[in-house]
Amino acid sequence: KKSKKLEREILLALLPKDEADEANVILEVRAGTGGEESSLFTKEIFEMYRNYASSKGWLWEKLHMSSTDVGGFREAAARVIGQDAFAHLKFESGVHRVQRVPVNDVRIHTSATSVAVLPEVENDFDIVLNPSDLKIDTYRASGAGGQHVNTTESAVRITHLPTNTTVAIQDERSQHRNKSKAMMILKSRVYNAEREARQRANASLKQAAMGGGDRSERIRTYNFPQNRVTDHRINSTKHGIDKMMAGLEPLDELVSELRKKEKEDIIASM
Repeated sequence: KKSKKLEREILLALLPKDEADEANVILEVRAGTGGEESSLFTKEIFEMYRNYASSKGWLWEKLHMSSTDVGGFREAAARVIGQDAFAHLKFESGVHRVQRVPVNDVRIHTSATSVAVLPEVENDFDIVLNPSDLKIDTYRASGAGGQHVNTTESAVRITHLPTNTTVAIQDERSQHRNKSKAMMILKSRVYNAEREARQRANASLKQAAMGGGDRSERIRTYNFPQNRVTDHRINSTKHGIDKMMAGLEPLDELVSELRKKEKEDIIASM
């Protein structure tokens, strides 16, 4: 038994590591189906990750936020800076579904938000974006109701033409700062797409059982009436939804189980 345990520990230590595991993170959330309820849940999910980052001692820098009239988020993005941030958060990419009774209603509603976790590109060796491949537009920032909130064209939209990837930022009054944030997110999106393409081509890093971080894949259900959260990829259910939404033990336990499953899948494919 001891020799088998030692053999397994050696095997785990020799496993190929994800090149991005030690990277900082660009985390994006976007409201999906479910209207106003979806936007409120999107805000709560964003706060859940902020609390989780705080519990890990990581720095949290808000990059972008688009609010709704009811106080939710259409979308938001943050930069998470800390040791092994991407290794912990990378399996959060996908569709998070919520089931609960909204305020002023008696029926259980189902809505969803999508999460994308990208490794931050910290140097130009990871990816180089040719200026001729970029289309940069500037425009006046607008508020939740569509009215202009700034008299200057401080909002920035950057499109990477070869991949048709677009990032728009209008949170700052400074065009320069908006452009800097947009470029940071754009680089991470393009780099992550290339990285995932390489992984799919590499059989030793296949993630068939885990899911490949596809934003269209439903990965987790948050059932408020039954006080439970279920991760569908590993068929794991945790009770205590308040603790989950506070970024505490249930989330940390799911992250640990997903990381363990990643290693087991790689061993199984060897």
